[in-house]
Amino acid sequence: MSVAGCGTHTAQVLDRNGATVAVANVLTECEWSRVLDGTSSARALIQPDGDCCNRLGTIGSWRSRLVIFRDGQYVWDGPVTSVTWSLGQVEILAEDLSVWLNDRVPHENKTFTNVDLSEIAEWLIDDGFAPDDPGHTVQIIGKAGVSGSRSYTAGVGQTGDHLDQLAEAGIDYTVIGSTFLLLPETHLVSVGRLSDVDMPEGLEVGDDGKALVTRWIVEGSDDSGVIGSDGGTDPVYGLHERYIQMTEITDAASATQAAKARRRTSAQVPVFIDTQQVTISPLAAIDVPNLVPGWALDVTSASTCRKVTQRLKITGVKVTETGGDENTPGTESVQVQVAAAATEVA
Repeated sequence: MSVAGCGTHTAQVLDRNGATVAVANVLTECEWSRVLDGTSSARALIQPDGDCCNRLGTIGSWRSRLVIFRDGQYVWDGPVTSVTWSLGQVEILAEDLSVWLNDRVPHENKTFTNVDLSEIAEWLIDDGFAPDDPGHTVQIIGKAGVSGSRSYTAGVGQTGDHLDQLAEAGIDYTVIGSTFLLLPETHLVSVGRLSDVDMPEGLEVGDDGKALVTRWIVEGSDDSGVIGSDGGTDPVYGLHERYIQMTEITDAASATQAAKARRRTSAQVPVFIDTQQVTISPLAAIDVPNLVPGWALDVTSASTCRKVTQRLKITGVKVTETGGDENTPGTESVQVQVAAAATEVA
């Protein structure tokens, strides 16, 4: 049975062409994360041994990749974005593949008319990597179920920003290794269970009133002049209105769909369960590599005044191992952030 908190990590640094630059024979600290609709990060602290120091001296931002394994299983991969060499150790910081899209722009003019958002997201990703691809794949787990019209102009706007705007209009994405996973906001497949016994330090349950919006107004491009809205005054919460312009939207139907998607996740005060400051018990029957943002956990807790028995979407994962040396494995901690999914909020 797989459990959390008992894993041991190894790491290596590869060149962009896949050649091995260095292997972390003495990995004293390791940390990696996964994020829903965003860019995750990783950190490795390596103690040079033998001729490893010379190899570690050749690591460079963007030309090197940090690859992390947990108990021999591939769990994280991404370009190095910072390296610090100091006496007796080398610290490597990296971000997942989506960070490249923050440094890319659309490379051709493209117009979509009433198509599923997953198709648009796939094109944005593929176009962003088209001139220079470090190696990526796109896997559509399920269609967004939200259609829209969008127009993109070559050289205008960062591709990462365009993708994030789609993620706010009805589709989710997460990056695992070299693969972008696209899935509907309503995706709610459970990968495990957590209860109070799995979180012996307790957990924190909170609601975020600032995230409440009962009516959304979405304006399209200046040329189109379209505006869509959804929602109104809530009998419990009152009226909370929010306006945003999405310049890639070209028709009123798409603006309305974008407004509906935003309201679907903000129409009630969202409830979050955060274990960021709490380590999941090493005995918890959780398969850590399967903790993927966009999937869900069945959470049952009566440890606070706000009792929870709910399937909640994973929004973030953070795994850290510290204290290891050449002879002794380190201590691993696993932290998970979950929140009510769009279907639960609705």
